[in-house]
Amino acid sequence: MTPREQRAYVLDTNVLLYDPRALWVFGEHDVIIPMTVIEEIDRFKKDVNETGRNARTVSRYLDELRAKGSLKAGVTLDGGGVLRVDYSSEDSDHTISWGPSSADNRILSTAMRYADRPKGATLVTRDTNMRLKADALGVPAEDYQNAHIEIDEQYTGMVERKIPATAIDELYANGTLPLTGFEGLYPHQFVLLAAEETNGKTAMARIDPRRGKLRLVGRHKEGVWGIFARNKEQLFALELLLDDSVQLVTLNGVAGTGKTLLAIAAGLKQVADDDLYRKLLVSRPIFPMGRDIGFLPGDLEQKLNPWMKPIFDNLELLLSSRTDRNGGRAAVPTHQYLIDQKIIEVEPLTYIRGRSIPKQFLIVDEAQNLTPHEVKTVLTRAGEGTKVVMTGDPYQIDNPYVDALSNGLTYVIERFKGCEVAGHVTLRKGERSELAELAAELL
Repeated sequence: MTPREQRAYVLDTNVLLYDPRALWVFGEHDVIIPMTVIEEIDRFKKDVNETGRNARTVSRYLDELRAKGSLKAGVTLDGGGVLRVDYSSEDSDHTISWGPSSADNRILSTAMRYADRPKGATLVTRDTNMRLKADALGVPAEDYQNAHIEIDEQYTGMVERKIPATAIDELYANGTLPLTGFEGLYPHQFVLLAAEETNGKTAMARIDPRRGKLRLVGRHKEGVWGIFARNKEQLFALELLLDDSVQLVTLNGVAGTGKTLLAIAAGLKQVADDDLYRKLLVSRPIFPMGRDIGFLPGDLEQKLNPWMKPIFDNLELLLSSRTDRNGGRAAVPTHQYLIDQKIIEVEPLTYIRGRSIPKQFLIVDEAQNLTPHEVKTVLTRAGEGTKVVMTGDPYQIDNPYVDALSNGLTYVIERFKGCEVAGHVTLRKGERSELAELAAELL
């Protein structure tokens, strides 16, 4: 076997702030850390958010490597490559002529220097503009590929199958079917069944891994806190949300598909009506995760209100949709009453690190703005008897360090799709309003 050609990878600051363990993922290749990156890491390490924690972790890793040898001369990594911190004054052959002497330009100069050496070098950066600049300079550049989930087709939680009409009749009669012929499907994956014959018979079922059966999907005609499924994807979402054996539910889809509303409705039912969980905890990232909310005036509740307003809007909609037994409007409490009674708690993800959350219905909204590392932090907080629901739209990302294939929500969907405790649904049809659906499709 011909050995792979060894080359050098020059890392940008944003790679290490995204994944501190990026130091070890390049195998037998050399890893170059420009001194400018060390300076930027030092500037970020005092932050109290996730970026600051990652900066401190990088500093600690580099200090541990320093104990093994000189970072200037190079320290051999586990994969066989050499890591070195590069400090070289700019020379006339590798000077960036445009703009001021910025950190980005100094990193580009380092990449240019190594690219001219016999082994060559590649700049690794999560910054699109940095990759464009590198290309203009003739320096190979790429995104941090270890951040991306490699998938041929994004998992939607649904699949279509054709079976004999007699099998569909059996499913309706017994509520289940053997899994023969459905091998290779994932736990809790939904199956849209159609008859092989042209009689138009259809059915909707779900893989039940515990019973080893294909189970008919319930209709949930009674609704959940005044909310009724308007399409098959919403029905599938309710099926997972109301099943307490499914400990992790992920819902993704464009704006207006009902992800958050369905999750909150199901949570309130199981907390307030069924007493399955101690309380409903709704959390969402204050972007960037952990931003100091002291910049806003007022007490803690007033500071949180602008960030949590979407949650409160959904709660008010649910409460206003409740009706009494005679079909009229019920005298319902406001969302503040639910908060005062400890039925629901709304807080930013800033404060979740270090907590243990037992027997709660935890909703993590806007999860597409989290990194895989941040998602791991959230999921490892779940205690005994806790159900976690993650919602978001991978194509509405505000975090500059993640994209549609490297965000925490996509990461969790792909990694957990084969687990018996997890289920996923992609919601496609907007139900907020005709205008909202058109905006999601056309803009």
